[in-house]
Amino acid sequence: MNKIAVVILGFAGGIAGAFFINKMNPKLVVLEQSNLESKVSQVNYKGMANFSTDFVTASQASTQGVVFIKTITNQRAYQDPFYDFWSGMDFFGRRGPVASSGSGVILSADGYIVTNFHVVKDANQIEVITNNNKQSYAAKIIGTDPSSDLALLKIDGKNLPHLTIGNSDNVQVGEWVLAVGNPFNLTSTVTAGIVSAKGRNINIVNNQFPIESFIQTDAAINPGNSGGALVDLEGRLIGINTAIASNTGSYNGYGFAIPVNIVAKIVKDLVEFREVQRGFTGLDVKDIDASTAGRLNLTNNHGVLVDHVLAEGPGDQAGIQSGDIVLKINDKDIDSKANFDEQIAYLRPNDKVKIEYLRSGKINSTNLKLLNQEGTTAIMRKGTVGSANLGADFQPISKLEKDKLNIKSGYRISNIKGGKIAQMGIQEGFVITSINKKDFNDVTDLIKALETARGQLVIEGIFANGGRGVFSFYVY
Repeated sequence: MNKIAVVILGFAGGIAGAFFINKMNPKLVVLEQSNLESKVSQVNYKGMANFSTDFVTASQASTQGVVFIKTITNQRAYQDPFYDFWSGMDFFGRRGPVASSGSGVILSADGYIVTNFHVVKDANQIEVITNNNKQSYAAKIIGTDPSSDLALLKIDGKNLPHLTIGNSDNVQVGEWVLAVGNPFNLTSTVTAGIVSAKGRNINIVNNQFPIESFIQTDAAINPGNSGGALVDLEGRLIGINTAIASNTGSYNGYGFAIPVNIVAKIVKDLVEFREVQRGFTGLDVKDIDASTAGRLNLTNNHGVLVDHVLAEGPGDQAGIQSGDIVLKINDKDIDSKANFDEQIAYLRPNDKVKIEYLRSGKINSTNLKLLNQEGTTAIMRKGTVGSANLGADFQPISKLEKDKLNIKSGYRISNIKGGKIAQMGIQEGFVITSINKKDFNDVTDLIKALETARGQLVIEGIFANGGRGVFSFYVY
């Protein structure tokens, strides 16, 4: 095994260990990882039949379809670096199995299960145990979407109990809901509360194109419930529980769930293409606060402000300009950036979008066609290439990301499991832009260069938080 002497020449940014969302500074705790995929067709939401607080029907309809997910991950344990270097062992420490757990929701009778991405991220083994510890299954990952913190799993099962998909668009603030989870391999637990808010953006998804438009609820959600179900009074799935706001890591009054309409679209994409089909408008928008409303002489904060328009992108070609106020997308009112992102998240490249916007006091309307990350209308398929020697996967980043980062080429590292990449200490999500000052136009060439490297090795790139970094190694 080649030894790698490492010097980190410099990098920008750090790792956020906690998130704060109000004046009391509660930490935002991402519960357990999960991902989503399903063949279950979406049904229309009928609304609450009455205001009864009898939750028996919803509990009976949902608990059997919520499972316990146990993962095993090979994780590095700290060792004395001097001992490791001279003994020929991993310079950054030995690895050992680490177990973690979460919840998941069965979406189809043949075993598609959705959970949070953070529940299964880096997992080497995934075990799914049904309610009441009835049966255990080995699960495989069908696909993941870090942008929405979702993952889709599959187990080999038949006639499995599964949840009916509701319609999160029709969920109303003040409506009763149940949070269902299967923490710590216990019988599924149920808590009740109301929908406190919709369209919440709480900045927990660390991704280039995050999608956050959470349903907020005061139903008690605790660690281990991540990836579980948020259901209405008829037991229909309306969201996937993802995070809580807390000072202690336990429930403290606020829980957040990914709306099921977003989940259903992402699941459909992962089943069909193993890759989420995300459409881009070429517009960067931001929320309108009181200061912005005053500066633009707006009577209310309705809509979102167009902050930047990508040259020759869909929005530019449709005539939208920086400073315009987007009021509607496909005739749906837009009142926040989270809402804007959510409406676009339902669509695919090549879909046509009607946008109503305000400019100089006049309301205008235009149509644009969404493009994919490469700037075309084609359907994208997963292009990640893995290397057992390097112990990681490498994915070419999109033309849109290259333009945004102002780089010629880039390859994002993911699924680090061991090998040379782990020894080098390169972080998950790091984008390699050059090796020894050389750009690469093919991912297999880049992998070969890393696998066969000898002598001085300089890797330049960009961290997941946008900071640029340089790693210098001597491989012998």
